[in-house]
Amino acid sequence: MARMTAARAAVEILKCEGVTDAFGVPGAAINPFYAALKASGGIHHTLARHVEGASHMAEGYTRTRPGNIGVCIGTSGPAGTDMITGLYSAIGDSVPILCVTGQAPTAVIHKEDFQAVDIASIATPVTKMAVTVLEAAQVPGVFQQAFHLMRSGRPGPVLIDLPVDVQQTEIEFDPETYEPLPVYKPAATRVQIEKALGMLNAAERPLIVAGGGVVNADACELLVEFAELTGTPVVPTLMGWGAIPDDHELNAGMVGLQTSHRYGNATFLESDFVLGIGNRWANRHTGRIDVYTAGRTFVHVDIEPTQIGRIFAPDYGIASDARAALELFVDVAQEVRARGGLPDRSAWAASTQEKRATLQRRTHFDDIPIKPQRVYEEMNKAFGPETRYVSTIGLSQIAGAQMLHVYRPRHWINCGQAGPLGWTVPAALGVAKADPGAQVVALSGDYDFQFMIEELAVGAQHRIPYVHVLVNNSYLGLIRQAQRAFDMDFQVKLEFENINSPELGVYGVDHVKVAEGLGCRAIRVTDPGELGAAFEQAKKLAAEYRVPVVVEALLERVTNISMSTTNDIGDVVEFEEIATEPGHAPTAIRTLRP
Repeated sequence: MARMTAARAAVEILKCEGVTDAFGVPGAAINPFYAALKASGGIHHTLARHVEGASHMAEGYTRTRPGNIGVCIGTSGPAGTDMITGLYSAIGDSVPILCVTGQAPTAVIHKEDFQAVDIASIATPVTKMAVTVLEAAQVPGVFQQAFHLMRSGRPGPVLIDLPVDVQQTEIEFDPETYEPLPVYKPAATRVQIEKALGMLNAAERPLIVAGGGVVNADACELLVEFAELTGTPVVPTLMGWGAIPDDHELNAGMVGLQTSHRYGNATFLESDFVLGIGNRWANRHTGRIDVYTAGRTFVHVDIEPTQIGRIFAPDYGIASDARAALELFVDVAQEVRARGGLPDRSAWAASTQEKRATLQRRTHFDDIPIKPQRVYEEMNKAFGPETRYVSTIGLSQIAGAQMLHVYRPRHWINCGQAGPLGWTVPAALGVAKADPGAQVVALSGDYDFQFMIEELAVGAQHRIPYVHVLVNNSYLGLIRQAQRAFDMDFQVKLEFENINSPELGVYGVDHVKVAEGLGCRAIRVTDPGELGAAFEQAKKLAAEYRVPVVVEALLERVTNISMSTTNDIGDVVEFEEIATEPGHAPTAIRTLRP
């Protein structure tokens, strides 16, 4: 048998499980693990500037390709607590990441030793498993179980805490005979799928709601095939955006209070049946449950049995992995079609596209300062269907989801449930690391950008290029808009006159100087007519210098983005002018018909 330290055994298991990249920050209590990482080779490590940043890099890495599991490494104490936001973000969006922390020696963990904290207890609510390993011989089994849990059922994160003496203890372990544990995923039965399809066939105006579980299961082609077989229009959720191309004839648009389309909400409110696959009926999608469910029959397919009925009781529920369910849906639908048993949905599908051609928001404005809608219009022109967009939260993300176009799965990479400010920069680095040849474009407001701006230096140091579109109105825009209900504008202004950059007026932070100081390139745009050229220049700079390139658009200070103020998807307020002629929305998927 091979004899090695427990830390080395852990590293060998990472490699056996397919890990090729890790993100982290070393420290005294995790140095034995780093020593094993160096001695073993085969895993590329990216040094972050903040451990929370490393956890978001791991998230971005996982979200980019099927089968990826991002690994985040840190020392004891605050490194582990810094990872909690990343773990929360990952579990909320069903993203498997593995966080490995160092720990004080086992003998002093409970003696208030330096940087000794019960990180397993802290992390338990936001992980599938969080454990401090007290016996070195258990390390291989714990890591094996971690990968099994991360991949089984509803995917999610795991934290493994390794006391420094446990890492250094020698154990018997043979990497050559190591085998990953079989992955468990529930699968629908034929009788279940036949019943669900019968309910869909009985409806007159059915929809499929495709959630992030379809993307996680790598089942998007099956989704499109099933939709085409049955002629059923598809509503992607924010996490499922890209599961069906935006320009597909059966894409009915997104539904919700914020990240939704006018035509998507209008179509949904006319529907009489909804088949949800791999979605969780998130509150920003549904709004008021009584409005969302009224007059509609629901079938819910989800990998997690306890998710069915959590928000509202469906008329029928199926616990199944999305891919397993869709494979059967396709098979059964093909058989029913062969018997002539599938209804003609062409008129209903055509009505959804008619709405897409008539219910649009205006994006073309020539105002100075720039209106944000114009930024997304120019992004649609500059960045093609292969672009991987990355964003987290705020008016920038909401408007981006309303106006940008996504054509492929995993090309809208968004932190949907947690929405932590600061997520976008490190997540974009993780995405670019996972797919070095991709056109990666991040989208942030000024406050999200400032939260973890130091991670730009990681991109400069490790030559990880991407384009970061920064829309700057020097405001906490989403919170300001929410404060309208309280008739206040309180503690949400980021404006100040920067004595070192007087040309900015009240826009405060000079993001161009900061980005350049961190080793990146940056362009500031104040005229909407210059946005297109700036995006083209940014792409060239990123390719030439292999660093992040920031394009900052100075916006008008106040813009209210379309959203419901009553928690009702039938009552979305259009604060700005809607499109009334084709030139108002020149990059819309369907040419506007007034």
